[in-house]
Amino acid sequence: MVLETLNPLHYNITSLVPDTMPVATVPILILMCFLFLIWNHEETSSIPGPGYCMGIGPLISHGRFLWMGVGKACNYYNKTYGEFVRVWISGEETFIISK
Repeated sequence: MVLETLNPLHYNITSLVPDTMPVATVPILILMCFLFLIWNHEETSSIPGPGYCMGIGPLISHGRFLWMGVGKACNYYNKTYGEFVRVWISGEETFIISK
């Protein structure tokens, strides 16, 4: 009797999952993939600067300005991307022009 309860073939795993589960998850997964593609899509800009990358780019550039200060962060972006750079400060697109 103990061996019968420990036998994995004794349990039917498919009876634990309802039949409607796969039918409901497919449209939800398709919708999530579609929303992810829309959210991740960005217009390619001709102005150099850090990428948007699902909102992580603005967080990193804003954090760099808070951490390093305006002067050092501007110098970093100018060395990395050139004289005309697009960054985000407080969630707003900001252009750094220097020479």
